[in-house]
Amino acid sequence: MSAIDDLPPLREVIRQHDLSARKSLGQNFLLDLNLTARIARAAEPLTETTVIEVGPGPGGLTRALLALGARRVIAIERDDRAIAALADIAARYPGRLEIVSGDALAFDPRPMLAGGRVCIVANLPYNIATPLLIGWLSVEPWPPWFDAMVLMFQREVAERLVAREDEAAYGRLSVLTGWRCEAKILFDVAPSAFVPPPKVTSSVVRLVPRPQPEPCRLRALERITEAAFGQRRKMLRQSLKSLGVDPLVLLEAAGIEPTRRAETVPVSGFVAMARAFETARA
Repeated sequence: MSAIDDLPPLREVIRQHDLSARKSLGQNFLLDLNLTARIARAAEPLTETTVIEVGPGPGGLTRALLALGARRVIAIERDDRAIAALADIAARYPGRLEIVSGDALAFDPRPMLAGGRVCIVANLPYNIATPLLIGWLSVEPWPPWFDAMVLMFQREVAERLVAREDEAAYGRLSVLTGWRCEAKILFDVAPSAFVPPPKVTSSVVRLVPRPQPEPCRLRALERITEAAFGQRRKMLRQSLKSLGVDPLVLLEAAGIEPTRRAETVPVSGFVAMARAFETARA
């Protein structure tokens, strides 16, 4: 018996279903149910919430979410070996766990949603964590279909998500995240908590969508940040030349000195340049 329910311990589940972690799927299983419960609590309130979970594996986080009262969990899993383990959880919590066998990068959960609060909670597979997040941050229209995200990343990626200007980790992902969400690192998870243990520390991050981000077109912001950070050691008057418009026009419109570099410009500055870029191309 585990600390949160009467299902078998996760190590027994892994043995029973031959769920050895596969590097090709980016799998590192989190077996400490007290820790998975801590992650689930970061997504509270759960009682009226539909949770989207990516890569549940043997179901440690799935069990914590259900035990703590999630109204419904939609679990997206690529690994066919894990489906039977998840089916055992579904039987323990009738009508509350829906299992989707497929690739999360290609899955749109919106047709399965029926109103109420929606939260994405996941120990993301490292090899698809950033593409998944960018997809969620790029949803149109905004505000998105989800109300919050509680996600685990490599510590290095987590630091990029919350970085601000003049910090070493600040870059394109920092700008996109900061533009559309409020992001906060909640706590770290040591490699020893996983099977197999990864070579890096992980961090759990909570992201809450901003209801009204500063207005600009997503594609314009992507173009600006790509040019600026693509040559981040150069002054902006030089790095922005690849956009095909006069960089000085963009910089003047945004009130930014031409001699500044990308890592010194706040999110609001990039948004202002994106709006100027749209105007210049019109």
